[in-house]
Formats: sequence, C-alpha cells, structure tokens
Amino acid sequence: MKATGVVRKIDELGRIVIPKEIRRTLKIRDGEALEIFVDGDTLKLRKFSSMEDLQEVSRKLLEAIAGNTQQNIYVADRDCFIAGCGNLKKKFLRENISSYLEDVLRDCENVLSDGFQRVELIADVEGEYAYAVSPILAQGSAIGLVLIVSKEKELHDEDLQMTNIVAQFLAKYVEE
Repeated sequence: MKATGVVRKIDELGRIVIPKEIRRTLKIRDGEALEIFVDGDTLKLRKFSSMEDLQEVSRKLLEAIAGNTQQNIYVADRDCFIAGCGNLKKKFLRENISSYLEDVLRDCENVLSDGFQRVELIADVEGEYAYAVSPILAQGSAIGLVLIVSKEKELHDEDLQMTNIVAQFLAKYVEE
C-alpha cells in the first residue's frame, strides 16, 4: 500500500473527507458508491461497480454475439472495458474509457459514428474507427456501456440496435 502523507480526522458523524486530488486521480465522482473492506487493522476503500458482477455474464453474451456476427464488441463499466470479443480485444480489454465515452455515459445517449472517424475511445489513444455505443441504464443511471467498433467496415443502424439490445439485457440483469 502506498502512503499519501494525508491525515484526516473523523467528524462527530463518523465521516472522513477524501482529498480532492485523490478523488480526481482515482476518478471518484460525487455521489459514487465505495465498498469498505477490513483487513486486520486496515480499512480499504474500493470503487463499487455493479458491473463487476456482470463481467462473466457479459463475456459469455459477447462471445455468442461475436461468434455469429464477427463484430468487435465490448462492455465497459464507468471506468474501463471489462469484457469483450473480437480482434481488437487485446487493445481494449482492461483499458480506461476515454473522456468522450464518459460524456456519452453522462448524456445517456446512443451514438452511431458517421463512417470512419478519428476518435479517442480508449483514454489517451486515438484511432480511426467506425463505432456504435449504447449506455447501460439501470435504475435511471448509466452504469456502463456497450461498444461495437470496427477498423475495416462501416457500421449501420443494425449495429447500434445490437448495442442497445445488449445494453438493455445487461441493465435488466443488474436490476434483478
């Protein structure tokens, strides 16, 4: 564990303040849930992701879809790509999503690129892609996204519809 040199006192309600710089570095947003773990005499905080439970379900679903469509299809939580299939898997899996995709999540919008575009889908990595994105909306909040991406062929409305179907399935899975 890395020491930060920051010391905070607990207030009368049992709260502590996580410094802004640490929240910014770890991408902890206002209102975001944190899990608390106890390890001996140490407390550990970790960003809570309801998508973590979905990782295995997402992987199996995407394998079935990719096997029949030959698509590069990925699922991300609010921070990084957690499951995926296709020839770009090594490039995307476990990478942080870009600020552009964070904006798509924030706006809760479906997006279909107009042909190939130079875009940042992975944080700090630009590429020339055709893409379709649908946010995963559970209990009124965007908890992740589904992305189909291609370097070879343009995508169409059917591809956006596919991302939306996968997103709706995963949202229902989380809500149950």
